[in-house]
Amino acid sequence: MKTDSTSNGRGRLSSEMLRGLVDEKTGTLDPRIYHDREIYELELERIFTRSWLYLCHESQLKKAGDFFSTYMAEDPVLVVRQKDGSVRAFLNQCRHRGMRICRADCGNARAFTCSYHGWGYDIAGNLASVPHEQDGYRNEIDKSKWGPLPVPRIETYNGLVFGNWDKDAPNFRDYLGDMLWYTDGYFDRTAGGTEVIGGMHRWVLQCNWKFAAEQFCSDMYHADFSHLSALIARLPEGVDPSMGQMPTIGSQFSSRNGHGTGFFTDVNTLDEFNGPVAAAWYQGPHRAEAIRRLGEPRASQISAAHMTVFPTFSFLPGIQTLRVWHPRGPGEIEVWAWALADRDAPAEVKEAVRLGVLRTFSAGGIFEQDDGENWLEIQKVLRGHMARRQKLNVAMGLGHQQTNHPRFPGKINNVYAEEAARGFYRQWAQMISGEI
Repeated sequence: MKTDSTSNGRGRLSSEMLRGLVDEKTGTLDPRIYHDREIYELELERIFTRSWLYLCHESQLKKAGDFFSTYMAEDPVLVVRQKDGSVRAFLNQCRHRGMRICRADCGNARAFTCSYHGWGYDIAGNLASVPHEQDGYRNEIDKSKWGPLPVPRIETYNGLVFGNWDKDAPNFRDYLGDMLWYTDGYFDRTAGGTEVIGGMHRWVLQCNWKFAAEQFCSDMYHADFSHLSALIARLPEGVDPSMGQMPTIGSQFSSRNGHGTGFFTDVNTLDEFNGPVAAAWYQGPHRAEAIRRLGEPRASQISAAHMTVFPTFSFLPGIQTLRVWHPRGPGEIEVWAWALADRDAPAEVKEAVRLGVLRTFSAGGIFEQDDGENWLEIQKVLRGHMARRQKLNVAMGLGHQQTNHPRFPGKINNVYAEEAARGFYRQWAQMISGEI
């Protein structure tokens, strides 16, 4: 691979070459974006330090001192509820020798103490105590200068907590842009809001993070084939699962910032997957309140949706799973997934949602295993020299988008299209090449 030694003086790929890896005009991709180590390192620097990344749900931080350990790409981060009710986040790294400040996944703490040399930090991320400060450091260490790196931008949106390393980044709602209309349709349906239930599921897949994020952003196309056996087993009565007879009326939205969603408008195929108890709630009291708050078509005429907020936060309304695709190198991801329920839903509804997510989109879920198998096989194919030289096609629906849809805002295409995939990769290419 040709490199440009003049680019930042570090032998990196030239901006022109990086931008050329994605050609949205012809709808083609260079598969090097999925396996090249140098490209991956640029992603960490140019994409993940400048994008809004999902950190946790506010229901995981109920009182002062509650914390959640997560990642922003590969950087470990602590998210902590403060005494004044605000939320802060900072790098989970002791400034002495770089050890984690906290090795627990979550909990409540009055302080965080590094287990290596005992440096102690308060819940706001300030260095509060240093062992042997008097005899070892002669009281000469300025503790105010040695706190962990804070995440400068934290915003909450309908219970979701996001962070951004870029202090000059646009606010989160501006980052969503037209996508806000669609996300409000799922996270702002009831006055009581949402909460995560049933703990977290976490597993590792040997594949590139973009396979997963792009599929949840744009790909309804695979469901007819990859998930056919699961659909036959679980589809509501009256829906014909035969190829060519799946729901066909729907739309796909593509954001200028790389976000995307697709959905059907002719049949509800997801509420039923969590069983009759959950379906009765979501098609009854929940839907009635959503109609009052949001109106149509958002409240009840959009179903079987998939969504990604660029780059790595994805969710499936109806099935009620949300997840983050944490990158772990060019060929590995760590999936963190939760079930989401209405905060004011009855206990039996929450339990039905929890069980439904377990059956469908968890490490052992009937749909999840289909998806993971596809992504792993693609990554295996890309071990080959010739396979890495073949352009990939993301041209479905190219040239047929519209921006004046009577019901849905933004750039819209058919539900069976790759409009949002092209938008996802356009954003990726613009950021990694330094174009934006």
